[in-house]
Amino acid sequence: MQAVDGVSLEVPRGQITGLIGPNGAGKSTFLAVVAGTMPASSGRIAFDGEDITRLPAYRRARRGLVRTFQLPSEFGRLTVLENLLVAAPRHRGDSLWGALRGRRYWGEDEERLVTEARSVLQRFGMSAKESDYAGEMSGGQKRLIEIMRALMLHPRCLLLDEPMSGVHPRVVAEIQHYLQTLRAEGLTILMVEHELHLVEQLCDSVFVMAQGKLIGSGTMASLRRQREIVDAYLVG
Repeated sequence: MQAVDGVSLEVPRGQITGLIGPNGAGKSTFLAVVAGTMPASSGRIAFDGEDITRLPAYRRARRGLVRTFQLPSEFGRLTVLENLLVAAPRHRGDSLWGALRGRRYWGEDEERLVTEARSVLQRFGMSAKESDYAGEMSGGQKRLIEIMRALMLHPRCLLLDEPMSGVHPRVVAEIQHYLQTLRAEGLTILMVEHELHLVEQLCDSVFVMAQGKLIGSGTMASLRRQREIVDAYLVG
């Protein structure tokens, strides 16, 4: 069995699209292929009408296709603020040549990005944590750090892999609110999530995978009426 077998779907602009299915359905693998962290053996990936199938992950991210991961991937020995800054593009001090030219060359970029990162932290209620080490944060705070870091890349499409997994219910409600706000601002989101009540509340449309294949799509209300999908995943 292929991990992803002939899956074809379109993510509407400015909406939150859900991708659900049982464990081992191929959801995370599909996200990895779309993001470019895993190569596609066949098929085509189009983003804003352009074929990006052969582009590496970093070039897809620079075009605005950005993903988070199923397990938190914070830099534990960096502060929360520094975790956001490492993702920020267009910093003249990133190269060896630029760094050697000194602060007079890259200082303006540094100040601009610190201001931007602090604005994101404030938006997510994390300003008081900016100097704390990311490795000391709770599971929910690490999820927020990952989403904030992704936003520093100015995504046009955000791929979220189980953003609510292992998160305290209070923080789940916060993440839900932030995602709804981002959608209202026009951000396109494709989200893998196991908590079906959250999918129903958040997602405009939903795709269902099982055994590497796409077996249905629609709203959660319509999917609950489809016997094949209920048998494969929605029992109970």
